[in-house]
Amino acid sequence: MSIISANSSAAQAIVGEPEVVEDGSLSLSKGAEQSAAWAQLKDAAIAIRELQVKDGSIPNAAHHVAARELVAAITSGIRALAPAFPHDAEYLAASVVDFDRWAAEGFGVPDFLDSLVAFQPQQHRVDGIRHLVVFPMYTQNGSSDRLVEALIVETIWPEFIAALEAGDYGNKLFVSLRLIDFTPGYDTNSAVLFPETVAMRQIPSFTWGAIFQDREAARYRRVTRAASAITKLDLPERAAAMLDDQALTERAFVMWDIIHDRTHMRGDLPFDPFMIKQRMPFFLYSLEELRCDLTAFRESVKIERALAARPADELSAIERETLDQAGLVQYAVIFDRIFRFAITGSRVRNYDGLGGQLLFAWLHQRGVLHWTDTQLAFDWDGVPDAVVALGDAIDELYWRSIDRPKTAHWLAAYDLVRSVLTPHPASNWARGLSDEILSGAPKGYTDTVLDDEFPLSMFFEALDKKMKPVIESTVGIRGTDD
Repeated sequence: MSIISANSSAAQAIVGEPEVVEDGSLSLSKGAEQSAAWAQLKDAAIAIRELQVKDGSIPNAAHHVAARELVAAITSGIRALAPAFPHDAEYLAASVVDFDRWAAEGFGVPDFLDSLVAFQPQQHRVDGIRHLVVFPMYTQNGSSDRLVEALIVETIWPEFIAALEAGDYGNKLFVSLRLIDFTPGYDTNSAVLFPETVAMRQIPSFTWGAIFQDREAARYRRVTRAASAITKLDLPERAAAMLDDQALTERAFVMWDIIHDRTHMRGDLPFDPFMIKQRMPFFLYSLEELRCDLTAFRESVKIERALAARPADELSAIERETLDQAGLVQYAVIFDRIFRFAITGSRVRNYDGLGGQLLFAWLHQRGVLHWTDTQLAFDWDGVPDAVVALGDAIDELYWRSIDRPKTAHWLAAYDLVRSVLTPHPASNWARGLSDEILSGAPKGYTDTVLDDEFPLSMFFEALDKKMKPVIESTVGIRGTDD
């Protein structure tokens, strides 16, 4: 196996002559995904994954010679590529040290805490800036095995997002990314890069979390296009424009997610919003995720109405884009929740699926969504207030539950969902939990929830059958695929 020299001339050959721009980091890394160093690093990462077991270790000593060669190829590739990512210099140097230590100590459970702590992408939120990311990690909605993953990613940070973040929607931990190239852990449904997924000896204070808005936007465009055709939905002009414009849709998803993400930490919350290390009925996760999405919707309505009330010629260019994107966020929340979330994944405690079902049924029962003569339609003038009303109902549940015991909150949350969706006929929760369960530990409550406590309606059963090939086709999708 050839090992690339990490000297400066090799680095120049890899990345080419840099263009002269305000931030040299933006141009240095362009084209890195076509370089020999990246090909070597990626190939070695893919090869070493075959030697790892679930916890990331390589227990078979017979594989250690080959593993050391692969680690050498990975670290050589990192060194050669490092000049193209000067803003990540400390992290990339620490990554080499972590890989070398892993090999020197006999390929036990990998510990990449030092390099993880050095990686701080939230400090470089510049539109177009790239990062080289290499960690042993699991990928959410991808693989539960902590295998070596290598990615080249690009930041999405348009001016209007920077203005929102600097104003009422501050979120110093949020990072928005675009996938450029990646190893097999991301050839999946995974659309996030979270530090807690990395193999490490202890849990640090997390300072960032990243979402791949290009993948979310590409999935949205493909799924919404197909679902709209199947349901004969006449899309509003701006909603239709999103289906033909990846960049436009990406920006809408950045706005959605930056507000969603900060909402987990804000509001009248009766419990740890992330529910870390708590085993709870899955419908509670449904309500929390939906609460955050509906807050993004609510705030987008607020922004849109405030800016639309001003004379158009008084709006700055950033305000005009914010006004346009605020409307697009509302379409994105509705159609992604209804068309993709509701029917993606298994029926085993699918909390995002339940949230999509809940939003659809709520709008239908309030007369702003219609499924008539096998055609879907919306009364768009009434949709914003109806969606906000569902957010208000969840907020009221949370506020009241500050004064309730945990299990009483769970029962009240179930009542809210049941007021909109029909439970499974065999549900013990719907019939009423026994006194033995009600007087027992919370575990008994959770164990009694059915895997599919709220089955798909007949509408979604039919839509699921027609949409299944489309949903499956979005696995590993890139923003350039449509």
